[in-house]
Amino acid sequence: MTPHSLEQLRRCTVAVDLGAARTRVYVRDTGLIVDEPSIAAVNTRTGSLIAVGAMAEGMAGRTPQHIRVVRPISGGTVVDIDMAQRMLRFLVSDKIRRAWRRKPLLRAAVCLPHDAEPLAQRAATETLTGLGARRVELVDTLIAAAVGCGLPVEQPEATMIVVAGAASTQVAVLSLGAIVAAEKVQVGGDAIDYAVVQHLRSRHELMLPTQGLAPLQRALCADPMEEGAEVRGRDVATGLSRTVMVSTEHVREAIHTPLTGVLDAIGRVLRACPPDLVADLVERGVMLAGGSAVLPGLDRMIADATGMTVRIAEHPDTCAVMGLGAMLEGRVRPLHLDPLAT
Repeated sequence: MTPHSLEQLRRCTVAVDLGAARTRVYVRDTGLIVDEPSIAAVNTRTGSLIAVGAMAEGMAGRTPQHIRVVRPISGGTVVDIDMAQRMLRFLVSDKIRRAWRRKPLLRAAVCLPHDAEPLAQRAATETLTGLGARRVELVDTLIAAAVGCGLPVEQPEATMIVVAGAASTQVAVLSLGAIVAAEKVQVGGDAIDYAVVQHLRSRHELMLPTQGLAPLQRALCADPMEEGAEVRGRDVATGLSRTVMVSTEHVREAIHTPLTGVLDAIGRVLRACPPDLVADLVERGVMLAGGSAVLPGLDRMIADATGMTVRIAEHPDTCAVMGLGAMLEGRVRPLHLDPLAT
């Protein structure tokens, strides 16, 4: 995050966070205008777009054969450029669509996962240029999320952030506006949901869609002494609907296995940092952000494994796009390091 890069970002009008779970759009001097699921429903017979966002998410698993529900973004990477453009075109307001058509020099900024491949960078750029943006600035999600959490990333002191998304979790230590060490693991909210679904299938012989995990997630996020929750699903043997009482303690054991990948990544990042920065982290602690930051027990697991204080951001799901918006509006000032006179 150099003065030159911040100057380029201040020339942008639109900030976009293309997440695997949700797509968010921030407009300078307006604020967050789009926060919808990254999902679309398509009629395979005509190729027409039927629904996007929350409406399309409600169709998942409930559509006839000629309607297909697709996710054009996977792991923070655009995997279907045409569908992502069509989805964004319907999500953004008419005002932004008119601005994209009328302003020949409109610039946009987009968040990308740490160490995104060149193909992923090109896909994100083509998605926004296809909508009318004449220039696209790429920003690391870790830096944008740290700014959105209010961390002093521009200061010469260590700040550690863990961005837990739907498809992956990113861990980084930042200082002087740059990343000192970072890791990315393919463990996120989707992997946790899958572990719970597999646990219910093997232990209770119950097939459960991910949309049916809400009662269990509420029980896990409530009192740690909560014994269990009632979950309704389909019996594996008979195919009939059945309700079972699921022990939250057993579910916590089931999700512990995938979460160990996040702990391993944090350990590798700490080992790659200089001792002085690690000493700063002991005092400052770890900031937890991302849509999956509220996963039950994740903050306690990190605190127990590292011995550091773990804080969850005030609005963990929108930290990245709000941090990018702050950079667009010039609310971030880098620490100037001028060469010494000889």
